[in-house]
Amino acid sequence: MKQARWICLVLMGLTSQWVQADWPQFRGLNSSGRSAESEIVTEFGPGENELWSLETPLGHSSPIVHGSQVFLTGFDKEQRILSILGVDRMNGLVAWQRNFQPSEFEKGHPSFNPASSTPACDGEVVVAYFGSYGLVACDCAGEVLWERKMPVPKSYAGNATSPIIVGDLVYLYRANYVDHFLMAVDKRSGEVVWKVDQDEPFDAELACTACPIVVGDQLIVHSARSVQSYELLTGKRRWLAKCATTATSTPIVIGEEVIVAAWNKMGEPSLRPPFPEYGKLLRENDQNQDGLIQREELPTLWIFHRPEGVEAPQNGATVRFRFADKNGNGAISSGEWETSIQELNAYRDTYKTHGMIAIPLNSRGIVDSDNIRVLETKSIPEVPSPISDDSYLYFIKNGGVLTCLEPESGRRIYRGRTSGRGTHYASPIIAGSYLVTTSGDGILSVIELGSELKVVASNEMREAVYATPAVKDGTLYVRTHRRLFAFAKTESRP
Repeated sequence: MKQARWICLVLMGLTSQWVQADWPQFRGLNSSGRSAESEIVTEFGPGENELWSLETPLGHSSPIVHGSQVFLTGFDKEQRILSILGVDRMNGLVAWQRNFQPSEFEKGHPSFNPASSTPACDGEVVVAYFGSYGLVACDCAGEVLWERKMPVPKSYAGNATSPIIVGDLVYLYRANYVDHFLMAVDKRSGEVVWKVDQDEPFDAELACTACPIVVGDQLIVHSARSVQSYELLTGKRRWLAKCATTATSTPIVIGEEVIVAAWNKMGEPSLRPPFPEYGKLLRENDQNQDGLIQREELPTLWIFHRPEGVEAPQNGATVRFRFADKNGNGAISSGEWETSIQELNAYRDTYKTHGMIAIPLNSRGIVDSDNIRVLETKSIPEVPSPISDDSYLYFIKNGGVLTCLEPESGRRIYRGRTSGRGTHYASPIIAGSYLVTTSGDGILSVIELGSELKVVASNEMREAVYATPAVKDGTLYVRTHRRLFAFAKTESRP
């Protein structure tokens, strides 16, 4: 009876959170990416429909909005500090800044920043997670309430997971070589309420940056090679669905299903460029015409490659000369090349096809693969989360390739390009009748929702943008690497 009352209180708190028209965590209410705003400005950029802008510390975390403030995190490399900032929405001035100084900083992919995790706020506390420091909480005036320090994580990608607040609890999913767990702590004290260690081994190909979401009394986590459901108050696992995923993007809910972009680096043909036959390799590269391939003659051949993320560092893995030169004599023969291709294809075959998948919310135990619907297997986004307007499911991948599906059937409505190109880190959002997508090089495309791809505006920020925008009261908040902007019609104010 007591537990039932606790669950009721938590759900009442969650309902109260949803009633507020704020943007309180990564991608807004329950990470859905949706705003109830009826209208936002479609044309904007530095100096255009700009209410204000603020120079900020470096960071890739997204801005959030609660009440009269915008909150975000930052990293000052010279001073070696991490910070939480509270910014006045009316004038863009910093109301407060709290700094934290780790003993060492987490390392990660070249695109990673130690301030990559988005904070959360419920109007009472502001919670931020830094892999290099741990969980910290302030009140909305910037006074530090508590700190829960954690060891510096170690991973290839960098720990960019974000916390959420539901009722009186803060939830965090953290995965790396040092530790791997899902945790709930009291939002007022930071004391651990429950903690579930994860059995799935961590490796360098996992990102595990997805934000947990909540459906009823379930906490849904896109985790290492799986999607899992836990009871909010107890941490008891309800179900687990295995899938081929690095756990990078955040799930959404459509009807009675969880929709997840399950991505892995060999998950579809476009990520596995074909290897040439030896005859073609010779015709195009045998410069000295000796019938062999020397080191300087071996072209760039990709084992794995993101073809539309060309400006991103470490964008794939290539065939090494040493690997193909089996006898070490400084030249690759026909037999050596055939053996190498067989080995590389066998390696590729160890990876499973990925996809946009749908998992029933009422699942129990280990979810059978027959009960997981595969909606699409091509153009799956690695980082950006999917989004829905209740009629269609939208998702965007590197190169600005936007896909629109009918979620009930998986029928493709359209696939086309937005104005943005190259790598996409930020997730799309919906405000009113528009979908907004963000490319890594700072192009924000405004697209009409519906059954046709109609780009109504293309807006250049003139700087890289990895953070997902936020929306509140008709104002769009965009964080570039170095500035925070507020955009709205000139007569609008936050």
